Amino acid sequence: MSEFLLGAAVFILGTVALGLIRILRGPGNVDRMLAAQLLGTGGVSALLLLGVASGVSAVAEVALLLALLAAFSSVAFVVGAARQTRSGSPVEGSYGNDDPGFHPPDRDNAG
Repeated sequence: MSEFLLGAAVFILGTVALGLIRILRGPGNVDRMLAAQLLGTGGVSALLLLGVASGVSAVAEVALLLALLAAFSSVAFVVGAARQTRSGSPVEGSYGNDDPGFHPPDRDNAG
């Protein structure tokens, strides 16, 4: 059973490595942020699989810390993007309001 868990962890770490390439080359900041979220999620899952396979429970605490850091980085990115949007400059790499597929919610007809 532990061989299967280790194999799954290696597969997940491979996808995380592909995400690192996206972070380095990403066409925009939004793509890089999503790849960083993949890094956090994949890292947590790989750590949990390794913890179960090895029987070391402390690895789960490290995984929880990584999940917390990933959530904070996501919140920081959204706050930074909101500040840039309020200042009038679009977020680099975002599609913004000029995208023909972008339709902001109609507040008059909501609810």
